[in-house]
Order: sequence, then C-alpha cells, then structure tokens
Amino acid sequence: MSNTDKIPLIKMTDISIAFGGIKAVDHVDIDLFPGEVVAVLGHNGAGKSTLIKILSGAYKRDSGKIFVRGEEADINNPRDAKKYGIETIYQTLAVADNVDAAANLYLGREILTKIGTLDDTAMEAEARKVMGRLNPNFQRFKEPVSKLSGGQRQSVAIARAILFNARILVMDEPTAALGPQETEQVGELIHQLKKDGIGIFLISHDIHDVFDLADRIAVMKNGKMVGYANTKDVTKDEVLGMIILGKCPPAAIPGPGAMQEA
Repeated sequence: MSNTDKIPLIKMTDISIAFGGIKAVDHVDIDLFPGEVVAVLGHNGAGKSTLIKILSGAYKRDSGKIFVRGEEADINNPRDAKKYGIETIYQTLAVADNVDAAANLYLGREILTKIGTLDDTAMEAEARKVMGRLNPNFQRFKEPVSKLSGGQRQSVAIARAILFNARILVMDEPTAALGPQETEQVGELIHQLKKDGIGIFLISHDIHDVFDLADRIAVMKNGKMVGYANTKDVTKDEVLGMIILGKCPPAAIPGPGAMQEA
C-alpha cells in the first residue's frame, strides 16, 4: 500500500467492547492516514458506529489500543478525543439554528473584547477565513443557520471542527437526506479537507457515496472486521458481498470476520 512509508494519523489495534456479554466490537484493527478517506461499512448492528464511538470517546473500550500519529492515546471521553484533534460530525449536525455561522463556529469558545463583551467582528473575520478556505462560495454569514441549506449547514459543522485544529474527522452519514446538488457540495468539502491533510473516517450506507469519496473501505459484520480494500480495486457488487455475506474479493485483505472458504 502506498501509505506504508507514512505514520498513520490513527491506528486502532485489537479493539473490543461488549454490552451485556455480547461483543459489539470484537478484536478490530483499523488505521487512517493523512489526506485519506476510509469508509467504514456494514449493516446496522455490524459494529461500525460502536467502533467509531470508541475513537470519539463516547464509549470506553474494554481492550485494545489507540495510537494518534504513532503515540499511544488515552481516550476515555469526548474531551480527550478533541485534545488529540479528533472531531465527530454526526448526522444530526449539532448546530445552533437560531444564530449565524460565526456564532456557531465559536459556540462555547467565544472571543471576548477587553471589556468582556462578545467580539463579533473578530469572530466573523475568523469565520470568513476558515469558510473561505473550505467553501469559497459561502456568503451567508449574517443569517441564522436555520435558513441555510443542508450542504451549507454541513460546511458550518466542518468549519467549526477544523477551526480548532481537528486533524481527524469522523463523518457520520454526511449526505443523508441531502439532494444531489448538496451531496456534490459535501463531496467538494471532503476533497478540500483531504488536500489539507485531514484524515476522514466516513460512516455511510450509501455505496455510491463511498465510491465517490473514499480511498479505502473497511467492512464490518457481527462486530468483526471482514476486510479492507482500496476502493479502486473492488466493484460495488464485491463490496455488497463483503457487507451481506462477509465474503472477501481477491483484491481485499481479509480480516477475522471474513467468511472462510470451504
């Protein structure tokens, strides 16, 4: 693989977690390199969301290790994850609808003037800078986020993450409920983030999304890793075979969850 000469942004090894005696994630390995999109796929209950929630600090793993840029990371809660530059953008987009883009970017981390009032000018200037890099067409800085399109709201959520130096983004179903034009807009955002060297874990049910956006895929089934593949080396039917049957095509690297050939 072309990434072997680089240190991964994230390396999760031998990760396991059980709920009520059932292993939701069972000895899973996964990694992510700078400027790369890795799609984590699987049916509901496959373990993909649980694995990613362990990375984002929402769940505490029972066993296994997480390395960030080659150093072992101690992630026990979302605050720890943020400290390591890991941000999660959930499908529900935790944006405040009643305020504008700049106020959303600085929610909870507002810039104040010397006399302790909100420095709206400074916050808007920074918001324009980060949005200009991410989505140059975005101009609706003065409007409440509730008036923005789905794609523009996604821009605001991503901008907030990278404003505070996130290097690793987890995107949960980023194009769910978006129309074709907005889906394309989110695709452009992701390509820009890749250029900036940000690594992205993409959770998606949409195979078209995955083939448009991801460099690699990692497929889970019943808590185990079925296998990994470069997106360009596999077909959509082969990926569906991995998701539904746990069957690895010749171009994929099988994991412990792969169906064993008789």
